[in-house]
Amino acid sequence: MKEKSGRLPVWSRFLLSTALLTALLAWGLVLNVNTGSVDIPAGEVFRLTGGALRAAGRDLLRGGNALETLISASTESRIIFSIRMPRMLLAAILGGALSVSGFLLQTFFRNPIAGPFVLGISSGAKMVVSFTIIFAARFVSQVSSALMVLSAFAGSLVITGVVLLFSQRARNMSMLLVIGIMVGYICSAVTDFFITFAKEQDIVNLTSWSMGSFSGANWSGVGATAALCLGGLAAAWLLSKPMGAYALGEGYAQSLGINIKLFRAALILLSSLLSACVTAFAGPISFVGIAVPHITRSLLGTARPALVIPACYLCGAVFCIFCDLIARTAFAPAELAIGTVTSAFGAPVVIAMMLRRQRREQ
Repeated sequence: MKEKSGRLPVWSRFLLSTALLTALLAWGLVLNVNTGSVDIPAGEVFRLTGGALRAAGRDLLRGGNALETLISASTESRIIFSIRMPRMLLAAILGGALSVSGFLLQTFFRNPIAGPFVLGISSGAKMVVSFTIIFAARFVSQVSSALMVLSAFAGSLVITGVVLLFSQRARNMSMLLVIGIMVGYICSAVTDFFITFAKEQDIVNLTSWSMGSFSGANWSGVGATAALCLGGLAAAWLLSKPMGAYALGEGYAQSLGINIKLFRAALILLSSLLSACVTAFAGPISFVGIAVPHITRSLLGTARPALVIPACYLCGAVFCIFCDLIARTAFAPAELAIGTVTSAFGAPVVIAMMLRRQRREQ
């Protein structure tokens, strides 16, 4: 792994980049809470939050429901704690998860354009989730979040396996890109076939979900995604040393005693789990998994996994929080699909990355 030479050592760049991303994240959180159809000044947000937390604490000591107390304190409190805060937290958690998933895939394939959306993995998850929404809903009263995650996970694993088989014959990254796009089209065709047999209400729900949005966020969903995604992040970071060795070649990794088959399986499982969480709770989101790891490596000036993974999660959280802010406020009261905004900002990064890589190869 090559590190860029510069005035600052790697750890100094990491600390400065982390501080910058943390400041941007805090700013984004404040903007998301006080900006919307009802503008709530930052001072008012802090005053309401402090008062609501004190009331919730008293209610908790009496054995009551602290969350209900937070939400029911006032109209502004309901807006903050019931709508905006769960939404921005979900955007941060899932944005970071999708970014780390992309980094794991790029490590696995040793390819900078590998990502859940480009390789068709998100389309595979969407295909199986669509099947679940359309057909499983006929047998159960409500499709649970756990079933959605399991469906998306199964779809991600299947398509990752398919892409992996084809990638062994792909001689360059352009061919891998074409394979991913074709696999995505096939999954979309199967999804459209499922929709043919769907009820009208299922079509409405599926269309709304497939556009990608954090608008359906609630506290139970935030808790579930936090447990899954932060657990996946910790597991990925624990694999950072084997990832660093693997990036230098399979032979080198094996000489260090790394079980290549087990390591590659762990990368695929973790990447599929993280991207499945995003697809299940927010729908397909494009270009985050490719663009954010590239931005992170550029900020850090290194590809060292132990540093890139936490910074990548933080950068993905910042990226998705600001994209979601734009999605819901740019043309208010109408709301853009989150995938529309992430594509608008992520696609130019990917194009610039590919052009820069081509210039280096010439």
